[in-house]
Amino acid sequence: MLIDTHAHLNAEQYSEDVEEVMARAKENGVETIVVVGFDRPTIEKAMELAKANDFIYACIGWHPVDAIDMTDEDLAWIEELSAHPKVVALGEMGLDYHWDKSPKEIQKEVFRKQIRLAKKIKLPIVIHNREATADIVEILKEENASEVGGIMHCFSGSVETAKQCIDMNFYISLGGPVTFKNAKKPKEVAVEIPLEWLLVETDCPYLTPHPHRGKRNEPGYVRLVAEEIAIIKGVSFEEVANVTTANAKKLFGIS
Repeated sequence: MLIDTHAHLNAEQYSEDVEEVMARAKENGVETIVVVGFDRPTIEKAMELAKANDFIYACIGWHPVDAIDMTDEDLAWIEELSAHPKVVALGEMGLDYHWDKSPKEIQKEVFRKQIRLAKKIKLPIVIHNREATADIVEILKEENASEVGGIMHCFSGSVETAKQCIDMNFYISLGGPVTFKNAKKPKEVAVEIPLEWLLVETDCPYLTPHPHRGKRNEPGYVRLVAEEIAIIKGVSFEEVANVTTANAKKLFGIS
């Protein structure tokens, strides 16, 4: 059985057929899906899905691209919701220097506030990183984020960076890009990083794995990610599924 540790079933791309998508996930051996909310509407939808489905959990936080929109009231609201037993992590949070909607200093401030909240309520964190690796590693160290640990979501960095993150108690999560023919770094990470520190995800509806690249992604396709890691590592699919699932359950506190 597999756990898709990062899905956006709360996205409008699933507004017509989310039930069918969840059914297909189960058919493909996905036993648990973590739905990630990153602003008010997506957090509300993530909570709704988690409360209505026993195999769905929620991760809630504020996306760095929209950091400029987050208020103290939003942070207090996230803290309040996090008391629900179906909330297993805070995020996705982090830094995104690709888009320029939110100034870097505001992104950093919102990131730090969420790490501090996670430490207060003792939940792991899910990190979004786009073109900001050095600053993310620095902030995680300065804020002692290793206390709660978490996930480097859809990791696209080097093996060296992955090892730095593992030293801070962060799992490395691989998604669809590991199946892309030209994805050098994710494949190197899959080779070098021990299974005990790997997770699998889809980040659906984005980053659809081969051979469905270009189409809408969905949690059932996380199987393709696990199969590719098994091929790269030269181990069985069952071993990848068992170990990554155990890793996710341990991190999220799911029995």
